[in-house]
Amino acid sequence: MRYVIHNGEICDGMGNAPFRGDLLIEDGRIREIVRRIACPEGLGEELAGVHINAEGKIITPGFIDTHRHCDLAALCDEDFGMAELSQGLTSVAGGNCGLGIFPYTREHGKEMADFVEPCLGIVPDSLQIRDYSHYKELLEEKELPLHVGCYQGIGAVKAAVKGYGKSPFTPGEMDRAKGYVRDALEAGCIGVSSGIMYQPECYTSPQEMTELLKAAAPYGRPLACHIRGEGDNLVPSVEEIIGICKAAEIPLNISHFKATGIRNWGKNIHQAIALIEKAREEGGDVTVDFYPYCGGSTTLISLLPPETVEEDMALTFRKLETGQGRERLRQSLYREHKGWDNMVTAIGWERILISSVTAKENRELTGLNFSEAARRRGYVEPADLMADLLVQEEGKVGIILQSMSQEDVDTVAKLPYSMLISDALYGVSDCPHPRLYGAFPRFLQDYVVKRKIFTLEEAVRKMTSMPARRLNLKDRGAIQEGFYADLNIFSLEEFRDYAVYENSKQLSAGLSYVFTDGRIVLKDGERQGKRKAALPEPQSV
Repeated sequence: MRYVIHNGEICDGMGNAPFRGDLLIEDGRIREIVRRIACPEGLGEELAGVHINAEGKIITPGFIDTHRHCDLAALCDEDFGMAELSQGLTSVAGGNCGLGIFPYTREHGKEMADFVEPCLGIVPDSLQIRDYSHYKELLEEKELPLHVGCYQGIGAVKAAVKGYGKSPFTPGEMDRAKGYVRDALEAGCIGVSSGIMYQPECYTSPQEMTELLKAAAPYGRPLACHIRGEGDNLVPSVEEIIGICKAAEIPLNISHFKATGIRNWGKNIHQAIALIEKAREEGGDVTVDFYPYCGGSTTLISLLPPETVEEDMALTFRKLETGQGRERLRQSLYREHKGWDNMVTAIGWERILISSVTAKENRELTGLNFSEAARRRGYVEPADLMADLLVQEEGKVGIILQSMSQEDVDTVAKLPYSMLISDALYGVSDCPHPRLYGAFPRFLQDYVVKRKIFTLEEAVRKMTSMPARRLNLKDRGAIQEGFYADLNIFSLEEFRDYAVYENSKQLSAGLSYVFTDGRIVLKDGERQGKRKAALPEPQSV
């Protein structure tokens, strides 16, 4: 199919000033770019193909979200793609924060599925994905309207090999884990991810992490890391992961880089940035990403102090049913822990919202903060509600943490090496974080239109060429001749998000066209037939 797009304001994704021009799209790629200032008549109307008048509209590369927990949704959700395409996303990456649905092992598959459910959604019992190659085969069978890539989660590897216990790898287990990592990258996985804050990775030493990551180093693909702590422990956590990646000789991207906890606002983020910039000056390949909200989202399990977590999560929940276990939780939640960020003391129960549950009787609590929810249920102590919810839901509770300051978010956004992400969660929820539906247009509306922190070209670069380069994607992320025609066409005034915390299940709107591989997949907010986009393959480095 050939398309001729006339007279749009072309923002090329490379940070260059927009210019008025025409595009010729053929066989999935951008074949010609004509600048109207040099050629006023542009591409002729006599050219064969579908002609689109983009006068008064902006043309950008398709947006690339390197951090969406969509690895399961891409396989199982019939409507997958609308939340993404309505934001202009043409390429997305799952498998973040060390979490994942592969490799499946009979010993720990059910345990893994239960653990990731609040972030990824309900894993069907029949879905037993051996490894990344198997996952890739399943993706290729789907008619997906956008490109879907995936990291190999290090936490998923460790859980597959030895469950969620605290003990380190034996030499044999380390060899097996390295094999999973190598096999994934050989099969075209875009990189590896880690969630050192979460079980079972939180028990991993820097030395063990370094040894495992050495298996990934020859491929030149990045580690995307949810670091050990983002509050009181932000600075030592950044120092730790920089040291690990330097020793393992692997590129690093720090996921959803931020400073949480009221007492840390305006302070810790600057110290952490200084460490990153020192590493970059010394030749380290270190980048960061961020989302344009002051609230984060995670699982209620992540609020459990490590000393209250047993080798087996089922045993953890059984202990929380006892009076002794509840008392131990109460005591742990109201004091500080070396090397672990306590969000209860950092921001308070009033800033911790319940976003997803599985039990029907608990759905009335979604959207409430823990103090409100405790009062509604007649609890004097919110920690007791936390214990009961974890037991009743078998840990499958999602939460939103209102933990950041706008000034700190802006500080990260302004870094020349920071990229935009959504960190969208796909767990079953009546009240998901609005970033699932609106992160990318929100960024444009807030940072470009409303507060004018960035020019359009600066903002678009953080959503296109920067993430494409970070993931080593070939011929994507820019409007250049020969590149794939992943494109958005829209009016900046009309393209906006509608999802808010109190009413988050609202699609973004205002896009005139979205193209993937030179085919229209969204027109005026409506999906266009069945389209099958190629999987993004990283280049060899």
